[in-house]
Amino acid sequence: MSQQQPTIQRARIMPFVLTIAGLVFAFGLIAQEVVKGKALAFDRVIMLSLRSAADPSVPIGPAWLPEAARDATSLGSMVVLGFVTLAVVGYLLLAGKPAVAWLMLISIAGGIALSDLLKFAFGRARPDVVAPLARVFTTSFPSAHATLSAITYLTIGAILARSQPSPTLSLYFMSLAVLLTLLIGVSRIYLGVHYPTDVLAGWCIGAAWAVGCWSIMARWQSVDQFARHGTL
Repeated sequence: MSQQQPTIQRARIMPFVLTIAGLVFAFGLIAQEVVKGKALAFDRVIMLSLRSAADPSVPIGPAWLPEAARDATSLGSMVVLGFVTLAVVGYLLLAGKPAVAWLMLISIAGGIALSDLLKFAFGRARPDVVAPLARVFTTSFPSAHATLSAITYLTIGAILARSQPSPTLSLYFMSLAVLLTLLIGVSRIYLGVHYPTDVLAGWCIGAAWAVGCWSIMARWQSVDQFARHGTL
């Protein structure tokens, strides 16, 4: 059985590797279009479609929608993500899973560093297509809200999903994680503080980072299962 373990491990890790490669490739394509200035036309069309044709400073939808968008976007703020991360880490420590807890912390800390590095490297100015409906303090590409919410919520979703014997519950947790990530990213575009390509790039690189952490978790759990029971 021990001779079969490396082969089985490679077979299980390969989908993670391919997914990460695809997401990083997509990020690279978006970044290339942004650097060349070719993405601006696409960004303008999307952003203006979310504003009144008569007055671009007025967002479409009922009067309560901008406030709802601000509430949604706050779920991707550093304060909320930090609180959620610490809450999950505390749960993992109490549940006797210190390795996963540390991986969670390293994942989020690394994601913050990656997001800041990319923002510094690209230095894209914030949108001036429409009047922003929220205050911002950093550069635009990629969206930190999109990047970090993808890392945080998708990683938490994966942890909860892997702890459930029921496929239905696993799907439920992952669906919630994806929904939160999408909602936060869309709110950034609606509020006019990010170009759509900022958010798309953030989703790609954040999801790639999260999938990388999933692969490490999967490997640790498989190795632990093999050590305990002699099976994978």
